[in-house]
Amino acid sequence: MNAPHRLHDVRPSPIAGRWYPADPLRLARSIDDYMDRASIPALEGKLIGVLAPHAGHRYSGPVAGHAFKAARGMTVDVVALVGPSHYPYEAAIVATAHEAYETPLGLVPVDRAALTALQRTLPIRLVRTDPEHSLEIELPFLQRALGEFRLIPLALVDQSYELAQQVGYALADLLAGQNALLVASSDLSHFYPQQIARRLDEVVLDAVARFDPAGVIEAEEKGTGFACGRGAIAAVMVAAQALGADTAQVVGYATSGDITGDTSQVVGYGAALFIQRAAGRADA
Repeated sequence: MNAPHRLHDVRPSPIAGRWYPADPLRLARSIDDYMDRASIPALEGKLIGVLAPHAGHRYSGPVAGHAFKAARGMTVDVVALVGPSHYPYEAAIVATAHEAYETPLGLVPVDRAALTALQRTLPIRLVRTDPEHSLEIELPFLQRALGEFRLIPLALVDQSYELAQQVGYALADLLAGQNALLVASSDLSHFYPQQIARRLDEVVLDAVARFDPAGVIEAEEKGTGFACGRGAIAAVMVAAQALGADTAQVVGYATSGDITGDTSQVVGYGAALFIQRAAGRADA
């Protein structure tokens, strides 16, 4: 699991021990349990990407397990992980300047060549020792599901559909022909009563199920649904479509209230798969 020792410039985790367990054995067991408990339909085609939530594992781990169970055992060389930036930067997109991310499960090497290539067409600013959780929170799941891989980490400050399209097409051009997985990191509505949250979240997840990236952004603009990583979801959907995915499946949903029992103010979590259906199907 550990990356080669030549990786010396490592981003230390600011959230291990708070957002997820710091003990590697406990972390591995919890991740495996989330995936083991998840029930998803049999994949009818090739998995191109997933949507997963990014709250603390205690809250969103059961839903994330549905997304990453579908990727379990895949042979993947590179993962493009796109989430929102929860911190203000004078940039449209930020990415790490470090050579690797560190989690209790080992090091995840950053694909520096890929980031350099993306910087030719995208407004990416490299930052050090960032506190962002939306990307790191997915890494232990990816480590347990995939083993070793290179990482393209992108945190979107600008969540417009225009930028989402740029990111999506740039990723598709870069990843065409590679053994790659796209990951969109996003929670859904924040701090509404459970009944209202479920209605708002349904609008976003319906747009995901329709494979309508513009619809995800429009839900926020119209106030009919909310997702903190709406730009990340749209970007990954655009990239997945450009890479051949033609089917989106929502495979998990819950709120923080389902875990805590407090339904007065909840956060919504969704999981989805973006699939290229197998060639030769009658409905292809």
